Amino acid sequence: MDGHSLAYRAFFALPAENFSTSTGQQTNAIYGFTSMLANTLRDEAPTHFAVAFDVSRKTWRSEEFAEYKANRSKTPDEFRGQVELLGELLDAMRVKRFAVEGFEADDVIATLATRAAADGFTVSIVTGDRDCLQLVTDDVTVLYPTKGVSELTRFTPAKVQEKYGLSPSQYPDFAALRGDPSDNLPGIPGVGEKTAAKWINQFGSFAELVERAEEVKGKAGQNLRDHLESVKLNRRLTELEREVELDEGPAGLVRQPYDTEALQVVLDALEFRHPNFRERLFAVDPGAVAEEVEPAEGITVDGTVLGDGELAGWLAEHGSGGPLGMAVVAAWKQGTGSVSEVALATAEGPAAWFDPAQLDEADEKAFAAWTADAERPKVLHDAKSAMRVFADHGWRIAGVRVDTALAAYLVTPGRRSFALDGLSVEYLGRELAPAAAEGGGQLAFGTDEQAEADALMSKARTVLDLGEALGRRLEEVGAAELMRDLELPTSELLARMERAGICADRDWLSQMERQFADAVEQAVAAAHASVGHEFNLGSPKQLQEVLFGELGLPKTKKTKTGWTTDADALAWLAGQTEHELPVQMLRYREQQKLRSTVEGLIKTVSADGRIHTTYNQTVAATGRLSSTDPNLQNIPVRTDEGRAIRRGFRVGDGYASLLTADYSQIELRVMAHLSEDAGLIEAFTGGEDLHDTVASHVFAVPTGQVDPEMRRKIKAMSYGLAYGLSAFGLSQQLGIAPDEARRLMDDYFERFGGVRDYLRRTVDEARATGYTETIMGRRRYLPDLTSDNRQRREMAERMALNAPIQGTAADIVKVAMLRVDEALRAERLSSRMLLQVHDEIVLEVAPGEREVCEELVRREMTGAVSLRAPLAVSVGSGADWESAAH
Repeated sequence: MDGHSLAYRAFFALPAENFSTSTGQQTNAIYGFTSMLANTLRDEAPTHFAVAFDVSRKTWRSEEFAEYKANRSKTPDEFRGQVELLGELLDAMRVKRFAVEGFEADDVIATLATRAAADGFTVSIVTGDRDCLQLVTDDVTVLYPTKGVSELTRFTPAKVQEKYGLSPSQYPDFAALRGDPSDNLPGIPGVGEKTAAKWINQFGSFAELVERAEEVKGKAGQNLRDHLESVKLNRRLTELEREVELDEGPAGLVRQPYDTEALQVVLDALEFRHPNFRERLFAVDPGAVAEEVEPAEGITVDGTVLGDGELAGWLAEHGSGGPLGMAVVAAWKQGTGSVSEVALATAEGPAAWFDPAQLDEADEKAFAAWTADAERPKVLHDAKSAMRVFADHGWRIAGVRVDTALAAYLVTPGRRSFALDGLSVEYLGRELAPAAAEGGGQLAFGTDEQAEADALMSKARTVLDLGEALGRRLEEVGAAELMRDLELPTSELLARMERAGICADRDWLSQMERQFADAVEQAVAAAHASVGHEFNLGSPKQLQEVLFGELGLPKTKKTKTGWTTDADALAWLAGQTEHELPVQMLRYREQQKLRSTVEGLIKTVSADGRIHTTYNQTVAATGRLSSTDPNLQNIPVRTDEGRAIRRGFRVGDGYASLLTADYSQIELRVMAHLSEDAGLIEAFTGGEDLHDTVASHVFAVPTGQVDPEMRRKIKAMSYGLAYGLSAFGLSQQLGIAPDEARRLMDDYFERFGGVRDYLRRTVDEARATGYTETIMGRRRYLPDLTSDNRQRREMAERMALNAPIQGTAADIVKVAMLRVDEALRAERLSSRMLLQVHDEIVLEVAPGEREVCEELVRREMTGAVSLRAPLAVSVGSGADWESAAH
């Protein structure tokens, strides 16, 4: 494979905004190339394989012709950084890669192809460079991408003849006459591909044409004679070198099994979001193929489809020993779920499948007793979903030893997919049966019940084996206690919160939706009026044409699709000009987003009149919870519109009020604790306003003389440091010059040196160990801390500053939730927890329990952990979420 040409093609074929890591590293070239690589290995099944790269533009061709490729623009930095990472990926795959000083990748390919064909190999070349067509023979085929990076055209001698009317050996003659603008090789004026091909066919070869150039008639003939020297140079340069000295020949390029652990590290660092990517790549691992031929011992499933009255006996025989793996198929509708299939598997081989709807009374009682028994160990994938849907059947799941999704998250929190099929391939070298691989929803297995049951039992066994493998990894990275004491109990609590939901006033939300829709229409009309005609406000292209072409407003940051029109750019334009359009565009987007948020809320109101969000424990690498369907974190906290939306969340029937409890400045308290800065700790314990106290220190004025602007700057500074904000970022946030922002940071650190020392120490320690850690042992791996790429390294440094602070805050919130829930149940209260959003929890309070709930919540939340800057909690109550604010 021609690494450079294919990766470069992928770089421009795939949108960068869809392929980049959280550190800002673009990965579109790597993803596109590796996708093509996986497809090629799958479709061609080569026994020997290698990838060739260019070293630089300085080659024997540029020495002979200084203008060779001189017309090409500088290789984008975003591409160069990816080539290095691509090399790491290929090394982890144990793929031989060649890059020879003074030669192009084409020359290396030509040398290997020629030698391999002579040795009796059948050769395939995957390249985006047509010069390789000269290598095509009956034994050598060129696979040329003709549509992005997804479709390849197979060039055989017959295909080359069909396409160009020439034999492969005549192709360099043709290319010399035609010229190549991309290589800066001049053609002959007035001579295109048809004429060049006609001449080669007429005279038989380039050499014969040159010898008989006087015979070519007309203006084209004269142009040929006038440019003979340049086309002769072209001919020398288009001929590929077939005798490059290489450190390995074709026989030494046998495909090797992957270094699976190293490849996982590289893939985690790349943060590919596409769930099937790893599966495709690992599916063509020679080591995995070998395993398929000779399966490892102990993975055979001795499955039984249980009939009426057989589950109790099976559980009595197999459910009292080691842990059982469990796989569940459920159907969800309007916030409730029903279990349609369950499979259980033992480590020894016996497994069982049953339909819960067919259980008799004795079997159902036995199953309910087994699931609720904490002494009967179980392993599940995404235990929270199983807990929630089981609760709709009146069953409780206790005794979960490992949740394989949570375990993989704690081991590698930066990855994007925790799908069971991908984890199985990575950790077990085993692919799930197709039906089982679909998991997590209602499966369409067809009519073959036995195949359906076998697939689910295989999945249950995979969950069990994966639990063992990941359990060992949890011990290795020191996360076993975090799983047992924090994440699994949080899963159980979240399942109950999801099932409870929160009462929603559909009429109020519909009224809000109409209000935002009207505001959107008004913003559209105002935008059209400001320019004197209609245009599509949702079209970036049309907006660019109006702003920068028609109105001639100052140019913003240049992107591949034109001048950016994001929110920051529009805000900048609004400040730089007096034109109304940027202001109306910001208004339009704000109201459109609010309308979309409310529409999403209305759609998710279930038949019981409540919204049942789904909480995610494995999305944020810092450990924070997020929510989907709907995303409650999308509701603005500090705006009038956000507060109005929150009025649509009401106390439900049978309850008296909602109670909200929110940690006050938790990230800053964590930063004070971790830095041990005496001045910052004193600011928290002195009883005065934190930001006023800090501002008085930084600006050297009495607390009473701190003005609102000083306070605003210090507040942005304090929170910015907790999130790894740079001086430039602070200047952008405050609208001040970078030099002023730097002075502000210097003044801050002069007063609070402990914070400065902590931040430096955190990055240095993370660079040495490869990870940061919260006070509870949650790790965040940051391999880019040692990257040669400055942008990636600086992004990783900011993440290293943020992860211990935000991660510790996230852990504290989870501990607080568990303490509050445990206390509610210990005191046998009917009040219950409904929501967790940002640093806030929301409870639904039963009649007569408000005072005891408020006291309980304050006690348990402030006592969640002991910090040098003590935790503080604000509590409020009311009939709706907004009126319960504090």
